[in-house]
Amino acid sequence: MFLGVSSRVPSSGSVGTVAASIVLCACGFRLVGSEPLPPSMSHPYLSLKDPYTDFSREFEHQLKGAGAVLQPVREGATATIDVTRDQVAQRTLSVSAANIPTEYELTYTVTFSVQRAGLELLPAQTISLSKDYSFNQDLALAKQHEADILRQQMARDLVGIAMHRLTSLK
Repeated sequence: MFLGVSSRVPSSGSVGTVAASIVLCACGFRLVGSEPLPPSMSHPYLSLKDPYTDFSREFEHQLKGAGAVLQPVREGATATIDVTRDQVAQRTLSVSAANIPTEYELTYTVTFSVQRAGLELLPAQTISLSKDYSFNQDLALAKQHEADILRQQMARDLVGIAMHRLTSLK
């Protein structure tokens, strides 16, 4: 039995990946959603209409991931983020000859604002996303699952937009 030491030379692809990473970091490149929050957002109070929606849960998760320490009460918070609207609407886009829906549109709308010490840092911002999906009555369960996935993805996208707006605050 031969016991030897393997000397593995890194492939040129992995060397290229490391070199590209170093160059991107050196020029200030950051992944989307990784911008640092301003000091005014370090200890925010998050006021939610419903804390169990897809947007609310993802927003709280993203804020914590960005380093914010959410406060349980408004007093002592560096800022207050008020989410006053968090709504998903479904609308029929088309129906078959038998008057059965064949296509729906999901619209996710969120309105939020940011205040600090009685000053409005960010006036009410309404952001909305819409997606359509086809519907087949024979595949109702699968199509409902598709709608759930679309709603969750729209919530993540809306949180990304909100986080980008929060990082632009001074």
